[in-house]
Amino acid sequence: MPQEPVLCVTGPTGSGKSASCAELAERWPVEIINVDSATIYRGMDIGTAKPSQAEQQRITHHLLDIRDPAETYSAATFRDDALALIKAIRQRNAIPVLCGGTMLYYRALQYGLNKLPQASSEIRHALDDEAARRGWPALHAELAQVDSQSAARLAPHDSQRIQRALEIWRVSGRTMTDWLAAAPRDPGHNLTFSMISLEPADRAGLHERIKHRFHAMLDAGLEEEVRALHERTDLHPGLPSVRCVGYRQLWAWLDGDISQHTAIERAIAATRQLAKRQLTWLRSTPQRHVIDCLSPDAADRVVDRMATLRSTPLTS
Repeated sequence: MPQEPVLCVTGPTGSGKSASCAELAERWPVEIINVDSATIYRGMDIGTAKPSQAEQQRITHHLLDIRDPAETYSAATFRDDALALIKAIRQRNAIPVLCGGTMLYYRALQYGLNKLPQASSEIRHALDDEAARRGWPALHAELAQVDSQSAARLAPHDSQRIQRALEIWRVSGRTMTDWLAAAPRDPGHNLTFSMISLEPADRAGLHERIKHRFHAMLDAGLEEEVRALHERTDLHPGLPSVRCVGYRQLWAWLDGDISQHTAIERAIAATRQLAKRQLTWLRSTPQRHVIDCLSPDAADRVVDRMATLRSTPLTS
């Protein structure tokens, strides 16, 4: 009996992935595996657009609230967790659905991960110190001199990825581009995946949605949520949790580095830049099934696609 593919509902931030998965759960015994590097953190609910408690009671979600913001979580750990969950969900005769927009996690799960040098806390601290003095755009320019391909796909303020690319260069003397050109590890499974990608036919429409959503988050109490994190003495801007879009910019405001208005404008701009990077990754994935996320019947079309997949399972 051929095995059904694992359904992936992906798309840029603000594209309506969670709403589409909720519609799937109305029709089938679906369990959601979240593919999101921000919703893993406890106490970060509003700014990550985490499913509400009512939604979590109605639909089983996995990989939410699994880390404290002071902790880290890797793509390799996600891969192991997701594979175990897919197996367990199927053993319960339920349907695993991967839902989220952290593209590195999808890549790790589907294809395995390249072997990259391990992190160096000494070099990371040195890079943080340099960024504090010179700014991340200056380090982005430095990266462009040694690894133009990596720099071209990163925004000048993408501190986490700029730091990692420079760290790899300083640790190994080889660029991240060189490392990624090497063959990835074997994925270690025989699963197949079907990707539904919610993408905007009109980029400006998604930008407007992102703006309204961020202001709605502020109305819902995002400032208080970030302030509670900011008051913790064990959290700092070098952590992946604090670097999440929206949190990073409001944190800078609470530190007194920028005005509240500037923080909000930068948060919206950073969210749009994130969406752009996600779309770039998705458009390099030709086998995806694209649905216009701005269409009023987008969620219904996701349901229709799921029905088609269930009637025509793929072979492993």
